[in-house]
Amino acid sequence: MTRPRLVGLSANVQRPSKTRTLVDAVLREACSRAPFEGRIFDFVDAGPGLGAAWTRDQLPLPARRVLDAIEEADGLVVGSPVYKGGYTGLFKHLFDLVDPGALAGKPVAIVATGGGARHALVVEHGFRPLFGFFGALQVPTAVYASDIDFSDGALSDAGVRARAAEAGGQLASLLAHRAAVAAEPIPLEAAE
Repeated sequence: MTRPRLVGLSANVQRPSKTRTLVDAVLREACSRAPFEGRIFDFVDAGPGLGAAWTRDQLPLPARRVLDAIEEADGLVVGSPVYKGGYTGLFKHLFDLVDPGALAGKPVAIVATGGGARHALVVEHGFRPLFGFFGALQVPTAVYASDIDFSDGALSDAGVRARAAEAGGQLASLLAHRAAVAAEPIPLEAAE
């Protein structure tokens, strides 16, 4: 039996980044609780061709690999920096290329970073409707961190670290439950 695949996506275009640090914190917490195969991508991995592709078939290979990883994952941790009150345009563009049925029922943890506290509701008013459209199973705890929550590139605020751990734990529980249900044998009478 293969381990469930957990993919983290950070919509940053540079490394290091606060968004990747936050995505990584949730991903690591989930992977510490169960034997998941975890991978993390950011837009540096997709390359500059992502923004130039108007359709899936125009994606260059690096961007296609990121899109495939998202669609084939058993669960996701997604994050974006916040600009002008919303996730990045390139983040939305990537999810415009995701097959509408690929995320149905898939557990997703949401994180975002921004310059200050006034952007904190973007996780509720921006991300949740997007993943609701896909029918994704969003974990209850979303995580937002602003510049003051980091010190020397590391997540330093105890409250944000606790929320990241909570979100990772919720994601791990959902993934473990889904894996257990999928592994259960189908009763003979139900198979008829």
